[in-house]
Amino acid sequence: MPLIHTRTFRVRHYECDAFEHLNNANYLRYMQEIAFDASAAAGYDLARYAVIGHHWLIHTTDIEYLQPVRYGEAVEVKTWVLDFQRVRSRRAYEFRRAGSDGLIARAETDWVFLNTETGRPATIPDELKQAFFPDGLPGSFPARKPFPVAPPPPPGVFEIHQKVAWRDIDPAQHVNNAVYLVYIEECGMQVIAAHHWPVSRMLKEGFAILLRRNQVQYLQPAVLGDDLSITTWVSDVKRSTATRHYTIRRTLDGKVLANVHSLGVWVDLSTGRPIRIPPGLLADFAPNIVHMNQHGDL
Repeated sequence: MPLIHTRTFRVRHYECDAFEHLNNANYLRYMQEIAFDASAAAGYDLARYAVIGHHWLIHTTDIEYLQPVRYGEAVEVKTWVLDFQRVRSRRAYEFRRAGSDGLIARAETDWVFLNTETGRPATIPDELKQAFFPDGLPGSFPARKPFPVAPPPPPGVFEIHQKVAWRDIDPAQHVNNAVYLVYIEECGMQVIAAHHWPVSRMLKEGFAILLRRNQVQYLQPAVLGDDLSITTWVSDVKRSTATRHYTIRRTLDGKVLANVHSLGVWVDLSTGRPIRIPPGLLADFAPNIVHMNQHGDL
């Protein structure tokens, strides 16, 4: 059995969005904090990693938001290591309201073990693995799923530019993993406004698009001063849901820094239940949507 670590967070007012929900990016901040705590509890705090000259960097994040959380609520987060590969390790997370058994979110992160001096992936020492599985490593680990590949963007792909600011940088001297969700949230607000459906119009018509899942793949770090191109388009439109894809590139050299898939659900604000996507909205967004036939072909 792996070591299991639990920590409770109280939702601060400044962590909530305009819907009065804990902002999606802040779930990732909670996950990062408890991952550091869990590692320290296993004997590997940040100081020890500095001594051994290695550190962890997140390669992918997959989080599902199951119920909204609001200001003042206590959120209990539980985490444990799912597996070890040669240079990578997956960590699982479960979010619950304190004192309740019902899940409000669940997530996984895939971490890469790096040599701090070279920045290159390094083999995870057996001693470190055993620290997280004190009863012994299991004979096998659950199978991994590859990160999904987005369909090619349609002619109406939407683009914004984002300059990396000082506030976005963490102690590792690059854009913090949670900030990428802030970037795509801004891009998402701009694309819906550009297609004549700003949040104010949706609220007036009694519905909103809430995120059900974010899948993020971090390929290269963004650093202070980088100009980023963020492009976005939609696929997999169903009755009440659709997936919005984002690609974040460094403008200077065109390198892809991150890919994001966001599953949105259309919700009636008076009942909190999913609704059919309005036909008029789909018509307005048609240039930005990848249309597939019944066989899944473009």
